[in-house]
Amino acid sequence: MRINRFFQVSALVVAIMMVTGCKKEASRSTGWEYNNPKNGGFEKREFADQGTGPGLVFIEGGTFAMGATQDDVMFEWNNSPRRVTVSSFYMDETEVRNLDYLEYLYWLNRVYSLNYPGVYRKALPDTLVWREKLAYNEPLLEYYFRHPAYRNYPVVGVTWGQANDYCQWRTDRVNEMILIQRGILKMDSDQKDDKNFNTDAYLAGYYEGAPDRKLPDLNPAGKGTRNVKMEDGILLPKYRLPTEAEWEFAALGLIGNTLYERVVERKNYPWNGNYVRTDESRYYGSFNDNFKRGKGDYMGVAGNLNDGADVPSACGSFFPNDYGLYNMAGNVSEWVLDVYRPLNAYDVSDLRPFRGNVYKTPVLDAEGFRAMPDSLGHMKYRDITVSEAVNRKNYRQSDNINYLDGDYASSINSGDWTATAKDTSATNTMYDFGKSSLISDHARVYKGGSWKDQAFYMSPGTRRFLDENDASNAIGFRCAMTRVGGSIAGK
Repeated sequence: MRINRFFQVSALVVAIMMVTGCKKEASRSTGWEYNNPKNGGFEKREFADQGTGPGLVFIEGGTFAMGATQDDVMFEWNNSPRRVTVSSFYMDETEVRNLDYLEYLYWLNRVYSLNYPGVYRKALPDTLVWREKLAYNEPLLEYYFRHPAYRNYPVVGVTWGQANDYCQWRTDRVNEMILIQRGILKMDSDQKDDKNFNTDAYLAGYYEGAPDRKLPDLNPAGKGTRNVKMEDGILLPKYRLPTEAEWEFAALGLIGNTLYERVVERKNYPWNGNYVRTDESRYYGSFNDNFKRGKGDYMGVAGNLNDGADVPSACGSFFPNDYGLYNMAGNVSEWVLDVYRPLNAYDVSDLRPFRGNVYKTPVLDAEGFRAMPDSLGHMKYRDITVSEAVNRKNYRQSDNINYLDGDYASSINSGDWTATAKDTSATNTMYDFGKSSLISDHARVYKGGSWKDQAFYMSPGTRRFLDENDASNAIGFRCAMTRVGGSIAGK
């Protein structure tokens, strides 16, 4: 009897599943079924949540007091505290390592070395940054980047532009691997020159590679199969440098200091308290990160080293903050996206603040389609023109770096300024670059203390700048990724 009852219930469940499985979801706007080639084939693919890219940690966003958390001992007055909101995003758990960057260089050399060797040379970090006229640093110049003893140490000697190029390369390699793991592309280790996987080129239909299987195309007028589209939710957003606000927000790690929307302790550092040593009983008195304690003291006394690192230490050393991010206070400072301006605290938006927007648009061919990729396989973009933005309310030109701080609109005496300006951006006139200021449109912010900085720069609120074409033995970087959809992971 029980066996018969079991089969009756099972048959009922199967029948219900068959009935409900046959019913397709329909549009709430038109009533037409999704994913039905008989009515045109508009697709709605299943999508649960954005995947977390390799190496990344989810950073839940929110509001916080961005800016200085201690006395401005440098008297720069460039970082007044103000309340802003940062959207949720993803960020690398550690700085980009020498090993990661060596993998990047290997790929560039393998793909471009025959016809475009300059691509590899352009990406090489500047190992000469280790030289100092009155110090013996030649061993670091020779070994730090390539010797396996340093493979897990942060890469240094990279410019802001090189860091951005790495982010673009990483985007393509991750998305290519996603398509390979999905069985859409086959592994192709023989890519050369412009015949390499590029996310933009793939989405534009210019990269075929070695297809394994394509997705079915439900459009009756289609070819039966198609490439993956952005609407499928399979490819990840781009890796990029974090904005200054994102970096500072992530470094503070206030997620561990909130109680019902109340920040119970404002931090000076990425950890609780106002001291650079830990109060955890097992490690009591140990340093929380790698920095310079004082004049001539980089790592402590033999037999009782404080941070144990005379130069950068291995990525992941010391304790992570409440987001699980390592070395957000010391080890190496890090490039961020922003162009430096002293008064950003008063100028930029209070939601996702950022200065550095230069709006671009894809280059089109004579027939209005996306132009062919360049000789390296990258899609072409150009700055938008004034005529293209003439009717817009939210922007009027491509380059908005100088908006309200360096453009004509920010001058109280625009007549005299117009007469003396040497360029349309007017930044040189505003800051008199090279004479009274080192600020230009190429001055980029870098954040966080480093192995050669004292404790003041360990605070995430401190900010400094360097020309985007310069490099340092104390500046590295880590990547970020935009969070698409909801601000809470999994919802």
